[in-house]
Amino acid sequence: MLRLRQVMLDSVHSADPSEQSANWHALSLPTLRARLAEPDGSFAALVVDHPDRPGALAALAAGTLEYRIGRADNPHGAVGYVFSVATDPGMRRRGYARACMEGLLVWFRERGAVHVDLNASAEGEPLYVSLGFVRHPDPSMRLKLSGT
Repeated sequence: MLRLRQVMLDSVHSADPSEQSANWHALSLPTLRARLAEPDGSFAALVVDHPDRPGALAALAAGTLEYRIGRADNPHGAVGYVFSVATDPGMRRRGYARACMEGLLVWFRERGAVHVDLNASAEGEPLYVSLGFVRHPDPSMRLKLSGT
């Protein structure tokens, strides 16, 4: 999963060595395993096994279910957020990312999410549009907190 996460990151963001840790995979793995082990957790990752490499993945779609204070169109406040969709470069155009996304959308629906947000790369946008996603003007801002 971390290898495919890196594939996604490399396709969306230009590499900034000042923001990268040489061992981020090793640091991330225990948390990833713990989150995946939570039976009723708010994190899901749907994958397709690589057909030619046992133990490797061909595609991944991961997301979280978040709570926001309710409003008229979402009184219970459940919101899905997709943050990592990637396909092994040699396995693209086979429907694997679509299968992962469709499964993730079912997971969100089963948990009461009223809408799902994501940030799309230019390459991934046609898939998301075909699944019903539309561009949404969002006045997002970010504050980077110091830390690990």
